[in-house]
Amino acid sequence: MAAGGNNNSFPPFGSISPESAKGGSLIKNRKGELDANTPLEELQGEIFALCKDQHGCRYLQKKLEEGVPSYRDMIFAETFSHFAELMTDPFGNYLCQKMLEYCTDEQRNLIVESVAPELVTISLNMHGTRAVQKTIDFLSTPRQISSIIVALSMSVVTLIKDLNGNHVIQKCLNRLSSDDNQFIYNAVAAHCVEVATHRHGCCVLQRCVDHASDSQRIQLVSEITYNALTLVQDPFGNYVVQYILDLNDPRFSDAVIRQFVGNVCLLSVQKFSSNVIEKCIRVSDVKLRKSLIDELLNRTRLEKLLRDSFANYVVQTSLDYAEPMQRMQLVECIRPILPMIRNTPYGKRIQSKLQ
Repeated sequence: MAAGGNNNSFPPFGSISPESAKGGSLIKNRKGELDANTPLEELQGEIFALCKDQHGCRYLQKKLEEGVPSYRDMIFAETFSHFAELMTDPFGNYLCQKMLEYCTDEQRNLIVESVAPELVTISLNMHGTRAVQKTIDFLSTPRQISSIIVALSMSVVTLIKDLNGNHVIQKCLNRLSSDDNQFIYNAVAAHCVEVATHRHGCCVLQRCVDHASDSQRIQLVSEITYNALTLVQDPFGNYVVQYILDLNDPRFSDAVIRQFVGNVCLLSVQKFSSNVIEKCIRVSDVKLRKSLIDELLNRTRLEKLLRDSFANYVVQTSLDYAEPMQRMQLVECIRPILPMIRNTPYGKRIQSKLQ
């Protein structure tokens, strides 16, 4: 199951209880007997061990759901000092999630501050990431938010590039205010290429754009624009550039497209950048579009482009979007080349556009 997926209330059936847990003998004796009617008081001193057992964990969650303050406080007292360990436990992490939901603000303050030094390590763990995300969901005081920001701020890029950790950063973007998330924007802007060219990073960077304030969006887009020529040639970075173009904000798209002027032919013959050049031709204003298509108007260059498996699509898009006068120039350049490429799959498509 994906690390960012749905947080189930209970661990799955059929899992094996850890034999090595402290209090294992009690668990072995109790696990068949533990139901909602077993008094919690009978288990005093054994609660930490029960957290790491499938049946014990279910029982404790149900006790928290009963909403009895004395039960909550007893479970908190026996688990608080082990919280960081439990957050990465296959069963314990579910108890942590439930405790974060039902505990008091003051208890939550203590939990967040106690796990803060290990929060990055916990976030990188397949079980821990769920517990950290739930922590962020239930943050209820400025003190808690401050603890989370301090704990994560030096490791934003590490988390973004991790299969589990990236979901923690995305949870911050979803749940915290844009001001509280400024630490993420500073880190991403400072490491724009590293983040944008990463499998997970390119997705997180797009979510950063979605959740940004206007000033944060300008901060990110400025860095993306500055690095656009590098990003557009990358299997992941090109999606970030396309995402900026899809914002349909001329303040951003015009500046990005200008980065490609003078490099249209080079970018047209590459798999990833050719898609972006097509999009640039479609979305740019008339003047900028003319500049892009002008670079194709050279017979020697155009013949290579028409024979290329990527660039021919750029030529086709240019025929669709060029102004009438420029389209006529493009057609005149293509006609002498057409007999040489007529029998290629690309040639047939080009010819159909000239009909």
